[in-house]
Amino acid sequence: MSETPAPLAVETARQPPQGKLPVLALSALGIVFGDIGTSPLYTFKTILGTAEASPDASVVLGALSLVLWTLFIITTVKYVSFAMSVDNDGEGGILALMALLGVKKQHRPTIVAFGLFGAALIYGDGAITPAISVLSALEGINMATPALQPCVVPAAVAILVALFAIQSRGTASIGHWFGPVMLVWFLAMAAMGISGIVQHPSVFAALNPAYGLSYLLSHGATGFLVLGAVFLCVTGAEALYADMGHFGRGPIKLAWFAVVFPSLILNYAGQAALVLEGAPTDGNIFFRLCPAVLLIPLIVLATVATIIASQSIITGAFSMTRQAIQLGWLPRLSIKQTSSEGYGQIYVGAVNWLLMIVTVGLTIGFGKSDNLAAAYGIAVSLTMLMTSALLFIAMREIWGWSPLAAGSVAGCFLVVDSAFFLANLTKIAEGGYVPLILAVLVYSVMWIWHRGSAAVAERIHEALIPVPEFMAKIAARNMPRVPGTAVFPTRTDRDTPPVMVWHVKHNRALHEHLFVLRVDTLSVPWVASRNRIAITEVAPNFWRAEAHFGFMERPHIPELLAASKALGCTIDLDDVTYYVGHETVIGREDGKGLPAWQEQFFAVMERNAVHISDFFNLPTDQVVEIGRQIAI
Repeated sequence: MSETPAPLAVETARQPPQGKLPVLALSALGIVFGDIGTSPLYTFKTILGTAEASPDASVVLGALSLVLWTLFIITTVKYVSFAMSVDNDGEGGILALMALLGVKKQHRPTIVAFGLFGAALIYGDGAITPAISVLSALEGINMATPALQPCVVPAAVAILVALFAIQSRGTASIGHWFGPVMLVWFLAMAAMGISGIVQHPSVFAALNPAYGLSYLLSHGATGFLVLGAVFLCVTGAEALYADMGHFGRGPIKLAWFAVVFPSLILNYAGQAALVLEGAPTDGNIFFRLCPAVLLIPLIVLATVATIIASQSIITGAFSMTRQAIQLGWLPRLSIKQTSSEGYGQIYVGAVNWLLMIVTVGLTIGFGKSDNLAAAYGIAVSLTMLMTSALLFIAMREIWGWSPLAAGSVAGCFLVVDSAFFLANLTKIAEGGYVPLILAVLVYSVMWIWHRGSAAVAERIHEALIPVPEFMAKIAARNMPRVPGTAVFPTRTDRDTPPVMVWHVKHNRALHEHLFVLRVDTLSVPWVASRNRIAITEVAPNFWRAEAHFGFMERPHIPELLAASKALGCTIDLDDVTYYVGHETVIGREDGKGLPAWQEQFFAVMERNAVHISDFFNLPTDQVVEIGRQIAI
């Protein structure tokens, strides 16, 4: 008896987010747009600080023109219009895009390298974003009460520690407030921008891209360096793509065009108008737009907005970690579901505390948002460059575009991204090395884990015994067959699983019903229940099953067994014992294995990974663990 769905025809199990479009768009404001929505706190002041000490009208209008057209080209055109149209069953982000391009079905090391290093860079960005955002908001205190300036860094550290400390409790209880709070934030930014524009309406001349191009061409090296600061206005654009699966394309587009994009344009234009009217450029230009009587409330609102932005970054890091684990690029980590209302409400302790240590360290080490701005941008610009390269491949292979059409569109993105990346490279000595070091560390962990896992799988397959041969030996030796069902999770897709062989060798008995299960994570986020499991009876009362899960799902083996019985598998669900292997990795003595340092590093990760029984949700009182050594 066999039911084998075609792997390429696997259907999605995930329904699009339900609800009215405006309601979903409001929710998206709190999850998707926090990073890009708080960038006006520090972007324009950083640009003018990089440009000149006393900028004239050509500098101010040139800088504003560059900001407005960067927002349009990168965010509106590249991400909202193009990238969000290349989704992996509704999911976005560089890992989902990498999986969509078929890296599991064919050997594509360049695409894998781009995807993984891009994802690793996002972790670096995730550590810097909370630090620079919260510091920028609290630095408004300097304008309200200069005497409190020494309190800015301690207050930022306290807020960040508290933010990371509450992650394990989830944000479901307060998450419904994120959208309305961010709506108030965007409306406040728009109102402040309008108040500045009224003072100098001619600022909208910057809509003409000639002002930006003229500034770049006439200011030599300084003009090029300013691009690194201009890029700060789109550092949250990658989040639009990565968070697409939470709400769908429609709500994110509505929120962007109806609220976020207009508010950003108005606020940046208002800051530029204020400078043109002669306002000093020292301190934070953003807070100068605010009337003195409303400054303290604005500081509070800005702090709350940056906390929400930081929360979104942390949640995104958790989701990306789960994707990487399911795709086989990170060791199994403990993942806690913090809410039954949404699958995205999860907590990954190891990632949370590591991010907190790095974020707090950056806050204390750099001390000011101006200093952190030097470290910010290089990670995101390189990620965007890699996303553009993958988009070119997607245009060719998924949309079927001609090389000329795909090259023309993606080429424009690559030129713009390359310019920003090269400008950000000049920040390396000033702190840009921080996200690069973090990315290299994360990428190394991913690469070594995947290499070690592949070496283990290869060694296991070297000693497989065909099922008929194994069952013949059982019969020839009159091996006792005890009542009940034995379930053997395995990595192998054929023959007798090694755990079963070792079980018989040591216990000299075998259960009456045998169920071998291999779990395969596909390159799609979700799998429909009808395609979940395929079962074959390879010998009397010996069943082999292959279960399919998406990279956004977590396997639940007891539920799979119930489904398998419904498909005709004669197993006794009331008397099930799970046999799992506990692998101890050692180095090979023949010199053909992994380098010693890689083997040792992988062995450490393997020992500290979440146990397979926990990862598969196996009942602990029904699990038998069998130890084994594997030389890689």
